[in-house]
Amino acid sequence: MKLKLANAAWLGFALLGLLGLSPTAAQAPETSLETCLERIKASAPRGDFACLRRVYQQPITQWPAPHIDPGVSWEEMAALPRKAPEPANNPGTPEKIALGARLFDDPRLSVSGQIACANCHDRQLGWSDGRSVSFGHDRQTGRRNAISVAMSGFAEPLFWDGRAATLEAQALHPILDAREMAFTPEGAAQRLQQSGDYAASFTQVFGDDEITPERLAMALAAFQRSLLPRFNRFDRFLEGRHSALNDQQLWGLHLFRTRARCMNCHFGAALTDNQFHNLGLHFHGRARQDLGRYEVTGNPDDSGKFRTPSLRGVGKSGPWMHNGLFHDLRGVMNMYNAGMPRPRPNARQQNDPTFPKPDPLLQPLDLHRSEIEAITEFLRTL
Repeated sequence: MKLKLANAAWLGFALLGLLGLSPTAAQAPETSLETCLERIKASAPRGDFACLRRVYQQPITQWPAPHIDPGVSWEEMAALPRKAPEPANNPGTPEKIALGARLFDDPRLSVSGQIACANCHDRQLGWSDGRSVSFGHDRQTGRRNAISVAMSGFAEPLFWDGRAATLEAQALHPILDAREMAFTPEGAAQRLQQSGDYAASFTQVFGDDEITPERLAMALAAFQRSLLPRFNRFDRFLEGRHSALNDQQLWGLHLFRTRARCMNCHFGAALTDNQFHNLGLHFHGRARQDLGRYEVTGNPDDSGKFRTPSLRGVGKSGPWMHNGLFHDLRGVMNMYNAGMPRPRPNARQQNDPTFPKPDPLLQPLDLHRSEIEAITEFLRTL
């Protein structure tokens, strides 16, 4: 009799494992949501996984409210749509996307004929290049990390400093940049026109074979809008497959929303506010100085600010930050946990209006090591 009971218990635990639940999680429905929320708070720095399952199996409208600072305009998390928004004057037809993909891989868009867009935005590396900063024309190093273009269809404005208002405008900047492709859009268009290689494709997409900078930009932008990350575990979880996240990842989701304060800047389907923030990594007055958005606007209030990147695909697109300073995703979390650097002006900088001011959204978090690990594992699901 005891043997039969033991076998029945073993089978029950095995079934729960197949469903992605712990034995305690299966008992959680007996606990009220209010009690579970209290247990989750009391369990820090350890997660009450049974109650976390109980709470996060509810519709997202019933999830615990995120920790949002006053004045922050935010949106609830959402599954990524199948298609990025696109302007009415540049619909992403299959033919145009295919043309853009071909141009993206073509090094003839650079003056040397050796550097393609794909050199700095590699599919295998999360549409970045795995370097702190990229190599460009004549092996020059850039100033900033090659930000992933996978979510560029959801970004406005673009680049770390927001200097391009649209994806069509962004597409031509690397061709012009002396450190990147060091060419001109007009020169690139003329070179491709003379080659004759693209006549049929441009005729199919645009009605004739004329190649212009505007058409190059439209095709490249259409391709980049098609690069949405694959439908992943987090999206499956949001759409009701609650076993898609394991206990640690689910705990990381909860911490991301609450104690870690991440949703002050990373929210909505794209997990970005598309705003600019100073994280203290500007190196003002030093050899690596980069004042970010200020270089575009000239507004001292923008000094040291950089655009909030989407966290979609963040686990594959390192190194991270505008200068590629961090090569370990957990290292990024450690710095946020400390409240990020807060450089102070020296005697010569006291009256300098461009000395960046600390972002008020940054605060020391006092997260336990196990909590940092949980958030890091959640980020890898995105």
